[in-house]
Amino acid sequence: MRKLIVLINILLLVSCQSNSPQEQLKNLNGYWQIEKVEMEKDSVIEFSLSQYIDYIEMKDSTGFRKKLQPKLDGSYIEASNDAENIKAKIEENVLFLYYSTPYDNWKEKVLEATPEDLIIENRDGKKYYYKKYEPLIS
Repeated sequence: MRKLIVLINILLLVSCQSNSPQEQLKNLNGYWQIEKVEMEKDSVIEFSLSQYIDYIEMKDSTGFRKKLQPKLDGSYIEASNDAENIKAKIEENVLFLYYSTPYDNWKEKVLEATPEDLIIENRDGKKYYYKKYEPLIS
């Protein structure tokens, strides 16, 4: 019984560390494709294919997010010249992203950020699920 308790504690520690806010911050960089938005538990909007992807670039705790339109040759077209400035902050062991544009300021909570998946909760409680973007042609 004692070995089982020790094993469970080790598994909990490893699983918590693998998605720590510091690790999440490292995993934000890259191209992200929206999969779905969960409005409420019973209300989900699925995106089988989106014409835009999000590009996030972070250095230390500052960066930006920009909308891009992928092309078949693997390159990208900027969907707009606007970028959302991001400031990342860890508060009470949770990673928050503070966005700013000339028109608005807001914050989002990072629920998960792995090399392949990203889940963000916005100020309205909506959860955005992303997958790492893979070009159709490499």
